Amino acid sequence: MHSRRLEEYAAQCVLLRDIFGNPFRPVTFSPSWRTSTVLTLASQMYESRDFSAMSILADALQDAGCDSPDVLDHCRGPRPHVRGCWVVDLVLGKE
Repeated sequence: MHSRRLEEYAAQCVLLRDIFGNPFRPVTFSPSWRTSTVLTLASQMYESRDFSAMSILADALQDAGCDSPDVLDHCRGPRPHVRGCWVVDLVLGKE
């Protein structure tokens, strides 16, 4: 039982990191990164709750001039993403 509880805590931590990011490394998000492509991708993922296009969002953000390793690495990372993902919320202005 103890190991299952630890596994559950670990899974919850992953989800919390997806929603809140790293509170010790705040990210400045430039409004110029909100291109029509970036907004469309983020909106579709938010509405459908299907975040399989996160790596495509990273490419679109990079094309828009985003050079933040925290943002780009988060989008390209292997972790699961959920509605409330801090990057998607920043793109959509849902602070």
